[in-house]
Amino acid sequence: MFEQAAIAVRDERGYAQLHALIDAAFDSRDVEVFLSRVGRFKLRIRDYEGVLKRRLLGKEAVGLYGALPVSDQGLTRERYLRLVEAVPLELRQRYFRVYAYY
Repeated sequence: MFEQAAIAVRDERGYAQLHALIDAAFDSRDVEVFLSRVGRFKLRIRDYEGVLKRRLLGKEAVGLYGALPVSDQGLTRERYLRLVEAVPLELRQRYFRVYAYY
């Protein structure tokens, strides 16, 4: 069975702050607002860098992400994509264009 290697977080403070912003965007009460904002900018939800550059995760998210070491940035992208896939199916269907691959 596949087991992912554990990668240690190097900048714990910045990492925690950025993950708090990501978690807030995907909170069950706010995720629909976040998805609609992503749709307004005609972005795909899996385009993490595009979402980040449009400041949809907050104004400070770009700076926090840029200050992280590359390994922490990779862990952050993985967490973001894991949360993208954890959105309930009914919302994913409602925001089909945001979730589409084309």
